[in-house]
Amino acid sequence: MRVTYILLIPFLFFNLLTIHAQQEVSISLNEVLEKIDSNNHTIKIAEENYNAAKADFNQTNSILLPNISISHSAISTTNPLMAFGTKLNQEILTQADFNPDLLNDPDEIKNFTTKIEVQQPIFNADGIFMRKAAKAKMNAFELQTARTKDAIKLEVTKAYMQLQVAYKAVEVLEKAKEAALENKKMADNNFKQGYMQKADILAVEVHVTEVENQLLTTKSNVKNASDYLLFLMNEESETTLKPTTELVAEINLEVYNQQLSENRADIEAMQKSAEAYNNMYKADKMSFLPRLNAFGSYELYDDQLFGTNAKGYLVGAQLSWNVFDGFKSFGKAQKSKAEFDKAEISLDQYKNQSQLEYNKAKRQLKDAENQLTLTNLAVEQSKEAFRIRKNRFEQGLEKTSDLLISETQYLQKQLEQLQTVFNYNFTKAYVAFLTK
Repeated sequence: MRVTYILLIPFLFFNLLTIHAQQEVSISLNEVLEKIDSNNHTIKIAEENYNAAKADFNQTNSILLPNISISHSAISTTNPLMAFGTKLNQEILTQADFNPDLLNDPDEIKNFTTKIEVQQPIFNADGIFMRKAAKAKMNAFELQTARTKDAIKLEVTKAYMQLQVAYKAVEVLEKAKEAALENKKMADNNFKQGYMQKADILAVEVHVTEVENQLLTTKSNVKNASDYLLFLMNEESETTLKPTTELVAEINLEVYNQQLSENRADIEAMQKSAEAYNNMYKADKMSFLPRLNAFGSYELYDDQLFGTNAKGYLVGAQLSWNVFDGFKSFGKAQKSKAEFDKAEISLDQYKNQSQLEYNKAKRQLKDAENQLTLTNLAVEQSKEAFRIRKNRFEQGLEKTSDLLISETQYLQKQLEQLQTVFNYNFTKAYVAFLTK
């Protein structure tokens, strides 16, 4: 039985390693971005908004193309006027049908009519500008979709960086835990030899517990960051993503020379939106003009279903002009003018706000760059200070409290360094997003 347990332990250990390997999946930022393009819900919603705007534009083809309809109707009547007209349409009217008795009290007659109708717009000035407005709206949604994709990619980059920070923080805290346990072991030996008091031992144990708690929280942060990336990729999985590269600060001075461009997709979308309102205003003004439309029909009559015994056609044109509608058209034009003015003001405000945001982002990037230099220096200084105090503590020349303060400070500076690197890289990516 004991032999069986000995053989079972390596087997279980191997299975645990296999399960862990299955749960952790390495992935690069480019791989995440590729999946985002085809799977992200926000991008899909933006694309469907564009498809809806495109469908609205396609509907405006009706002001250029004919409207064709086909109908088939059946009637049975003894109405004198309808009966006489039906015989006339069926081309079966005879001299006997002019008998007053038959005219006033006709027999029941059946009629089946097949009708093909065509309506062709010729001149509708308001419809032309409504079509232009629909096209500008469609273009605005297309540009908004492009900007949405850029924004989601920025969010993905941020989430990937947070995952990098979380994994690196786990490494830092695991090393800190090893150092804390080593110091605890040394403190225990000193306590046994009577060189330390019980309070000092308790302080060391509290420090170890704090580091372990931080480590557990950071491991949870790894899972949270991984789950958020999976959410952005629209993937339901129990795996934990792991970045293929570590977070490293890459200084780029060229970013400071970039300028805000009015060709940015969201700004162009606002311009297209203002253009759409302008065309709607023009369309409302053009509604005061007359409309000219052509129409025609081809009809087949018979007393049998789908019969074609008699036929006839009708063609014509209609010029219509709504001269006065109780100031309804005037009010509609005033409203569209106000909406157009509002769109132009909003565009100007958005440009100014974008420039303000860009200037602020550049200053934040410069601050992050300076903080990066200072934080790196602080890490080196705290590391050296911890090394000195540890050596003195081993020689019995340093108090336990001072060693713990130094050890905690070194740990905090390492974690601050990770956050500073993240802040710099993300701010740099954000500045690039604002200038794209």
